[in-house]
Amino acid sequence: MLLGERLGNGVFLYQHIIDDTGPLSAGLFSLLDFLFGRNPLMLEILGRILVLFQVVFWNNVLIKYRVYDENTYLPAIIMLALFHISFDTLSLSPALLGSTFLVLALSKLFSQTVLQKDSTESTLLIGIYGGLATGFHPIYVVFLPYMILVGIAISGFSFRQLMLSLMGYLLPILLISVFYYWNNGLDEAIEIWPLIFVSEKYLYQPYLNWLILGALPVLLALVGLFFSSVFRASTINQQKQRQLMVIWLIFAVLSIFFSKRQAGFQLVILLPGLSYLITPFFLTVKKSIATIAFYLLIIALPAFSWWWMSEEVKKESDYFIKENSSAKYDGKGMMILGDDISPYLIGTFEGPFLNFHLSKLFLEMDRSLPQRAKLFQLIQSQRPSLILDQEGVFEKLLKDYPELAREYRLESNGIYRLK
Repeated sequence: MLLGERLGNGVFLYQHIIDDTGPLSAGLFSLLDFLFGRNPLMLEILGRILVLFQVVFWNNVLIKYRVYDENTYLPAIIMLALFHISFDTLSLSPALLGSTFLVLALSKLFSQTVLQKDSTESTLLIGIYGGLATGFHPIYVVFLPYMILVGIAISGFSFRQLMLSLMGYLLPILLISVFYYWNNGLDEAIEIWPLIFVSEKYLYQPYLNWLILGALPVLLALVGLFFSSVFRASTINQQKQRQLMVIWLIFAVLSIFFSKRQAGFQLVILLPGLSYLITPFFLTVKKSIATIAFYLLIIALPAFSWWWMSEEVKKESDYFIKENSSAKYDGKGMMILGDDISPYLIGTFEGPFLNFHLSKLFLEMDRSLPQRAKLFQLIQSQRPSLILDQEGVFEKLLKDYPELAREYRLESNGIYRLK
């Protein structure tokens, strides 16, 4: 919401705002701010609409390409339950937006396992959907080698098909680059994008939390994989599909590991693969065991997740914004250099630095004289009226740029105000 609000003032991501959000997601959040303003409810509603689309679409893909011997709606029910593994997987996020396009790409890979003919359209769309996913959530670039690997090893891509898919992948990236070139921001975008992958993580939730919440789904998926591989006869196409999904889950785990916001919403990329592997469990095991596991997954997992979240709120986890901001910030424009962004609840975001960890890395880079001048102009052009310097970053910056020190006065500990 903060990013969409700021972009509505006529500035551009990467060129004027340092943040790790994908450019396509940033554009969408800007549109949502224009239509609805600072309205968290709309993010919840739109997120759930997108979740429903993924669930219905994925189940239709599994039926269309005869993934199982019988047509079933179990994958949809399972996937919908898995979306409740964390409260934030249901909200609109760059990860959810990007994963939607990756599911579309996965459906086209499934079509390659069934259609025994050259399908130029499907090959091109695999690449385009993958490129769009990266535009929404940059960390999903890790799925580019996935598409190359499974395209060659499982779908049997020819060299021409591989090149066509790669050109499709690069098309959205090139269009984004053209947009930044037209707006004189391509150099800044090229400078920021690599930093996204090496900046410090936001450790909102420990991996142990995810292991506890995901223990049941992972166990059912492993048993389902074993049953589908050993106890159920599979066609060649079904074997290829299983290989696609197992490799998908490996790359999905890698994308979560490399993501810079260690939060539950990153888990959405695992859900299509888990629902695919869990379904054979219910189709194979005895009815009594399947019934118990079904209720544990459909009822107990969401209930346990809700209880876990309420406990995290009580512990005042860093993932939740604390509503304890002082009234003196009410309605004021500010820039926060630190992890506690709670003052933004009653104030507005000004200035270039939104993602603190990425901004800190950006500010610590060695720069030539022209680059130092460019950084000064970046801050000078936006001139936030209030700066909350929680970790002393701005204090160091004032020593390097005496002109900035003449424009800002230290009001109290870590609080600078424009003169």
